[in-house]
Amino acid sequence: IVQPYGPHVFHTEDKEVFDFLSRFTEWNKYKHRVSAVIKGKTVPIPFNLNSLFTLYPKDKADRIKRILIREVGLDKRVPIFVLLTHFNDEVREFAKFVYDNVYKKYTKKQWGMRPEDIGESVINRVPVYVSERNDYYDDEFQVMPKKGFTELIANMLCHPKIRLKLGTDATRYLALYNGKIYWQGKEFNGDVFYTGKIDELFRNKYGALGYRTSFYKFKEYKLSSYQNTAVVNCTVHKRCTRITEFTKFTSPPKKRTVIAREYSKKYRRGDVACFPVLITKNLDVHEKYKKEAKAYPKLHLLGRLPTYKLMNMSQSVKEAFNLFNDLTDGE
Repeated sequence: IVQPYGPHVFHTEDKEVFDFLSRFTEWNKYKHRVSAVIKGKTVPIPFNLNSLFTLYPKDKADRIKRILIREVGLDKRVPIFVLLTHFNDEVREFAKFVYDNVYKKYTKKQWGMRPEDIGESVINRVPVYVSERNDYYDDEFQVMPKKGFTELIANMLCHPKIRLKLGTDATRYLALYNGKIYWQGKEFNGDVFYTGKIDELFRNKYGALGYRTSFYKFKEYKLSSYQNTAVVNCTVHKRCTRITEFTKFTSPPKKRTVIAREYSKKYRRGDVACFPVLITKNLDVHEKYKKEAKAYPKLHLLGRLPTYKLMNMSQSVKEAFNLFNDLTDGE
């Protein structure tokens, strides 16, 4: 139940991805909800119409709601930067309130920089939701593995053609030189699928890429419930970025519960590289590594770290499907 690397929730619109993973686990249905405490009141995150009416006087909230529904649409999502430049004074004021209380300090804690410096692609992952629904995701399939992600992955790896060598730096065995791949010092003509850091693969030839990492402080309480939602984002107060109550993910209330306070910091060698920092300087360096990788046709880069993208589990599985189809002509 307790996830040592922070909260992960599986969600997807892609039935093929869902069906594939269903071969390796049974599921519990789960609707993910996130909240934050703003001005002493608990509100849903992403910020939605319920959040609006909790924090604003009704007449003002009604006016803003009408504008948002008319221009964005009900049950639609809109980036905060779009609302910050809205022609209507009241909507701009509302957007500034949301920006200050949801994005500004949280982004500084999570990324070590201001929202406008980290880039819109990152900030737009949590837009304003013009809806009275409090669900964090809209996807058709929202589930949690019945016995946890560890068992799901263990079942995937339980195959006679798969051998694991854990606790080992791949670059001790794998080398790339002049368009050729070497494994344990011998030229290797097979396919290599690499999901680690691309800068380390190429020995930091063009410099190290920027990442953020997270660490967690766990605590057990003799309570059936610690907080109202599985995740509470600490958008303004507290030094941590969020608090996760794991027993809310997959089980009915128990006599005890476990929480983790999550903290973000700059990545240093030896840390888990959790999040690529998608600023221009890093993206330019990554382009050099990507170009270098093209000299090795049988080297395939998959996942968040080598492709230097923020992607969820469903996107990662779909990416692997697409590569498989390319390599096998869909057979």
